[in-house]
Amino acid sequence: MSRLDWVNALPQRWEAKPLRAVTDYVVSNVDKVPADGEVRVRLCNYTDVYNNEFITLDLDFMEATATQAEIARFGLAVDDVIITKDSESWDDIAVPALVRETAPDLVCGYHLAILRPRKQHIHGAFLLRCLQAKPVRVQLELAANGVTRFGIPKSDIGSLRLPVPPLNVQRAIADYLDRETARIDALIAAKERLLALLAEKRRALITRAVTRGLDPNAPMKDSGIPWLGEIPAHWEIRQLKFVAINLQTGPFGTQLHAGEYITGGVPVVNPAHLKAGKIVTDERMTIDDVTAERLAIHRLKPGDLVLARRGEIGRCAVVEPAQAGWLCGTGSLRARLRREVANPYYLALMFSHTLVSDTLVLESVGSTMDNLNTEILGSCRLPIPPLDEQQAIVEHITEETARLDALRAATERSIALLKERRAALISAAVTGQIDVPACAASTADREAVP
Repeated sequence: MSRLDWVNALPQRWEAKPLRAVTDYVVSNVDKVPADGEVRVRLCNYTDVYNNEFITLDLDFMEATATQAEIARFGLAVDDVIITKDSESWDDIAVPALVRETAPDLVCGYHLAILRPRKQHIHGAFLLRCLQAKPVRVQLELAANGVTRFGIPKSDIGSLRLPVPPLNVQRAIADYLDRETARIDALIAAKERLLALLAEKRRALITRAVTRGLDPNAPMKDSGIPWLGEIPAHWEIRQLKFVAINLQTGPFGTQLHAGEYITGGVPVVNPAHLKAGKIVTDERMTIDDVTAERLAIHRLKPGDLVLARRGEIGRCAVVEPAQAGWLCGTGSLRARLRREVANPYYLALMFSHTLVSDTLVLESVGSTMDNLNTEILGSCRLPIPPLDEQQAIVEHITEETARLDALRAATERSIALLKERRAALISAAVTGQIDVPACAASTADREAVP
């Protein structure tokens, strides 16, 4: 069901009404900047709404100030529904939250709209679920306008058509959805805890292998590196610059501009393309052959290690044979290794170690953003086993993590299905496509819901 198809399929005694007929609504203009002479308040901000289904006093609200007139107009009441009025994406807008607890100093902030239900027409809990239902909310998504940031005109908020059953049916549906979504959310939370455990087990497996090796009986020695501790006695500690042929950043003096990117050309590898130890390019971030030739010094070869030099420092990947000739981007750094000394896949595992990335972050430079340079990276000290042992470690980790990754992927699919089930259940319930459980409504009301 999409757009307004649900209107013609509503049960008897249900109506489709514009939001302005069942709620009062206002768009907040209370900003975060404190001002002298104003009253101290707690501000319910965009992220409080976006990240929480329910607004309660347990949330850590921002301290700000507001005038008495703003407090009177934008102060929050129990049963209000707040929606996000702006977004960077048109299809990620009008996200709702229901106010379950409030206080005299709790005020709605900028980029949000307050929808205050008229009690004789609609319950806030039911309105929340309506705005979570894709067939209903899509009206606001399509009404959003903008280019780099999207906003919903106030008039379109008022024009939003809502399914409006009798009040006791609304309450029954809201109570039913509270119970059912709570069950689904508990399952999702359990599976997310499993994902966290799998991630921790994966990290522990890699840490053990790349810092202690595979032989539990190997003699040990002090590495001389505080975060590393002991390593097998036959391993060496080397700075990266001595196991690399060269280290090189992406093109500083010849940065690419937006107009130089084409679709389907030579890929440029930036930090955003380094995902889970692999290079995953964006076909929109490619350049033509002439520009690629101009930047030929930054071409990548199989076995090169590409690292993020800013942003999420420590993110890295090995260049595969099919990726030869791609370009190291401005935000990346390339390490071309001495293959008789270092296995690039082993070093990629080392750099994925949180203690290595944390050390690089501490040593990075920059006024507004942490940045790595070749000097900092080249000075990084790493444990280097014999080459055959590096290969054995890589093979061991690949085999062991494959099982963990398969379980992770299955768990992520299960979570996605549960979220789809949750969304479908809400949409079906608020548009009258499923029967509310008998214990939740009177006989007459149940007859109104086919």
